[in-house]
Amino acid sequence: MICTVKQSAIAPTINGSDKIFLRKSPLTIPRSLCLPSLPTRKNPRPVLCVSKPLHVSSIESFAVSKPQKESLITCKAYEADRSQPIEAERAKSEVARKVKIGIYFATWWALNVVFNIYNKKVLNAFPYPWLTSTLSLACGSLIMLVSWATRIAEAPKTDFEFWKTLLPVAVAHTIGHVAATVSMSKVAVSFTHIIKSGEPAFSVLVSRLLLGETFPAGVYMSLIPIIGGCALAAVTELNFNMIGFMGAMISNLAFVFRNIFSKRGMKGKSVSGMNYYACLSILSLLILTPFAIAVEGPQMWAAGWQTAVSQIGPHFVWWVAAQSVFYHLYNQVSYMSLDEISPLTFSIGNTMKRISVIVSSIIIFHTPVQPVNALGAAIAILGTFLYSQAKQ
Repeated sequence: MICTVKQSAIAPTINGSDKIFLRKSPLTIPRSLCLPSLPTRKNPRPVLCVSKPLHVSSIESFAVSKPQKESLITCKAYEADRSQPIEAERAKSEVARKVKIGIYFATWWALNVVFNIYNKKVLNAFPYPWLTSTLSLACGSLIMLVSWATRIAEAPKTDFEFWKTLLPVAVAHTIGHVAATVSMSKVAVSFTHIIKSGEPAFSVLVSRLLLGETFPAGVYMSLIPIIGGCALAAVTELNFNMIGFMGAMISNLAFVFRNIFSKRGMKGKSVSGMNYYACLSILSLLILTPFAIAVEGPQMWAAGWQTAVSQIGPHFVWWVAAQSVFYHLYNQVSYMSLDEISPLTFSIGNTMKRISVIVSSIIIFHTPVQPVNALGAAIAILGTFLYSQAKQ
């Protein structure tokens, strides 16, 4: 806190304590020793209002011996219940905020990598992406319902209007989630994420054609490496599958609509990121469950489950539980981080997350990658980074 007391020709009254307390001395300093007498002219806008005693931390300029037109006293102070100047506390709080964001990012990336590994393991042994997607949403919904019931987390205050505006977001989220899971059941994890790095192209296309938004030239230029890199990676993919490719493309489009609906419908809603995603998971689960039963069904699930358990053993149950839990946790952390960072920082973090998933999945699953294929992935990811910079 910088306290500046300035006397001019028309000096306002000072509304506050008439005494300045020195930290090492209990003696008070009369006003007459510090300042010339001030006129008793009333001013409706006081320049200083002190609700707590101030301790002097340092005095930068103190000159009252020689009369001047203006006498300026500048001192750094801290409130009586503080142990150090306020600037130092602000600097510490900023450092703590940066550390908190770093922890969010590291946790987000780590959880996403673990989810993708276990999700691919489950899909290799149990190729039923509709049930796998349903279990992921069900696990997250159960976790949050228990957290609210036990008051580990504060339950959100919602009304009918909230759920009404959340419905289109949940529909788009459900489609994107299932499509991505279908894609990973047919192709390598790395290929799915390379194609999903093309999401900015869908975002610009939808925003321009349907919403009439315009973007700077740099945004349009950044789409060239995104589209070119994705195309190069798709053409040179050794284990290319059309269903897997289309699943990733549909997921991109669905998540673009999810973001649009979320920005439009949730403005002014006082729901935290964690609770927002929890409500989204619950509503998506209600939407997805009947479709999962209709597309695959309990008979197929029972037969596939027995086959997977007989081939993998009891570890398969752990894989299913792990992919369900980690899916919810990584999404929850990503939504929580949105409360702390700007959209640009989040976009950069999302790009780095994709890189970590692609590299780790190639290493763990020993995915064969041609140099041209790796070049296409690198170009697409670079384009995504340039897009996030140009859009801001």
